[in-house]
Amino acid sequence: MNEPDVNRLGRRRFLAVTGSLAVAASVGLAVPPAASAAPPANPFARPDDLATYPVEGSNASVTLLSGPSAVVLLHVARRFHYEVGTLGADDITGYAEPPAGTPFAADYRSGTAIAIRPASYPAGATGGLFPHEVAIVRDVLAECEGVVRWGGDSRKTPKEGHFRVDVKPDDPALARVAGKIGGWTAAPDRGAPADPFTPGRRQAAERLAERQIATG
Repeated sequence: MNEPDVNRLGRRRFLAVTGSLAVAASVGLAVPPAASAAPPANPFARPDDLATYPVEGSNASVTLLSGPSAVVLLHVARRFHYEVGTLGADDITGYAEPPAGTPFAADYRSGTAIAIRPASYPAGATGGLFPHEVAIVRDVLAECEGVVRWGGDSRKTPKEGHFRVDVKPDDPALARVAGKIGGWTAAPDRGAPADPFTPGRRQAAERLAERQIATG
């Protein structure tokens, strides 16, 4: 597997990924999934489907399934870094081959999930985030229109640093959200940070939380 050199590609690679999605969305085209994306029935990502991306604003990088899933999860990681807690080089992981029986193992093997600060937010533990940090997480999930699920909502094994794509890689909703995020990257003035604590955003986040918690 020849993974991209994160230090060499850096932000340029991320802009290329998100920018191409934004262009497709702007002309009314359906954004296709990665050409070699693993079939939905197979939870394992093939090496050629993966790429390593930088997390904007940090010195962290993460390996993910290429395409819309990566765009959306990088957006989650970026907002966490800027609004919840700074991410260091070893504070985030993506694609992994954890032992059988590990919580969320299939998510990591598919390359469609990230684990932020696994030591700080271990599986089975709750209360690792302050209330205002949970509110920010909820706002991020609402911004992603429900295509991302938070591990903190898992009834069986909560994991507050876990975020996974909650739809198949070829789901049109995922492509739409990735295109929206790509549009913000291509035109930064359109994606200027909004206050997650305004009434409208809080209400949207709470409505989504009710739905996701009910099916957690």
